[in-house]
Amino acid sequence: MAKTKYGKYILSEYKAPPAEAPWAPPNLRGVSKGKGGRVFYLDSSIVPGAFYMECVWVMPRAANAVPSRGTEPHAHDYDEIIAFIGTDNNNPYDLGAEVELYLEDEKHVITKTSLVFVPAGLVHCPLTFVRVDRPVFHYTTAPAKMYI
Repeated sequence: MAKTKYGKYILSEYKAPPAEAPWAPPNLRGVSKGKGGRVFYLDSSIVPGAFYMECVWVMPRAANAVPSRGTEPHAHDYDEIIAFIGTDNNNPYDLGAEVELYLEDEKHVITKTSLVFVPAGLVHCPLTFVRVDRPVFHYTTAPAKMYI
């Protein structure tokens, strides 16, 4: 963004975090043309004072593809929101995918556009994209300066 007083607050390209969380799956480390991946990552190390957020495109896979297991079980000392957004303009609540997400020992199967609130201290994940028929926009955010 232009060198202006407030241009520093606008991200228009991917900047990797200085360190990945130990449970971060390798397929999120930067977007690949036609293959999806992390589009944006933001925390206080990227823009001083910012809270944590990351945005990811999850792209369609062949019906016989191995499910993409992502983030491993963990908990935070802050709340988190995990989002799964479908891309069918005619039916925006149809996720076009099947995602398994564990909250403690409960397995949840997500097939609709969803926001998941994860209270501080709740063990969550693994998160697995079992099937992806259409692109899914996936993001997470938390009121924390760093993703820890």
